[in-house]
Amino acid sequence: MKKIFFVLAVIAASFSVEAQVKTPAPSPAASVKQVVGLTDVEVDYSRPGMKGRTIFGDLVPFGKLWRTGANANTTISFSEDVVIDGKSLKKGKYALYTTPKADNWEIIFYSDSDNWGTPEKWDDTKVALKATAKAEMLNRSVESLTIGINGLDNNFGFLEISWEKTLVALKFEVPTEKTAMASIEKALAGPTANDYFSSAQYYYQSNGDLTKALAYVNKALELNKEKPFWFNRLKSLIQAKTGDKKGAIESAKASLAAATAAKNNDYVKMNNDSIAEWSKK
Repeated sequence: MKKIFFVLAVIAASFSVEAQVKTPAPSPAASVKQVVGLTDVEVDYSRPGMKGRTIFGDLVPFGKLWRTGANANTTISFSEDVVIDGKSLKKGKYALYTTPKADNWEIIFYSDSDNWGTPEKWDDTKVALKATAKAEMLNRSVESLTIGINGLDNNFGFLEISWEKTLVALKFEVPTEKTAMASIEKALAGPTANDYFSSAQYYYQSNGDLTKALAYVNKALELNKEKPFWFNRLKSLIQAKTGDKKGAIESAKASLAAATAAKNNDYVKMNNDSIAEWSKK
């Protein structure tokens, strides 16, 4: 009898899951992703509608902090530091709050983005940046709150907020030239020690060309003055695989010394075991 009740309970639970009612959200979720120059910008928000209501000065009072959307925090993230109103805003994710007024809005980037709406207790230390943007009147109505990244240039873009007959556009500058120059300099400087190490590791693990693997790991060691113990460990394995036991032992001893200094017991044991094995006649 207990088994019958158990089976019926499972069936009932399955039915309740399947029978969940799906209805449209009053304020649908939206996401905007845009590359500005070389900076990734993403906005996540919910879109309340006018629904015949007066919005600004009524539903959204003038002069009061507004969540700038509905449901969870409206958030904006930047992959690089940006400049707004001559002030620097560090890369990262922020809650977006505003204080609408008839002629201009105060726009606030708040470092705590996990609130539902406005914070229960406002913390000025979490205000990463404040800026003011002009409120413009549109000759048409925007039914649903709309946030976008527009007016794109390699060096800047505009965060635009529009609803009812109001449009607010806040300019932000991106470090395209700085990012591009850093990328160019890195590429022209050639592969790094880690690039050579990864290449050597691939050749070794895939049973590829061991001559190339050894050349790459030697280049990695040449470029890295600290001679990491994992670099010499890989070199010893490559040498052992080519039959150079003497060279493998020397590299393993170098790895052992560095691993001992770093107190990495795993590599200490691996190197000791390998030296013992390769020392057998």
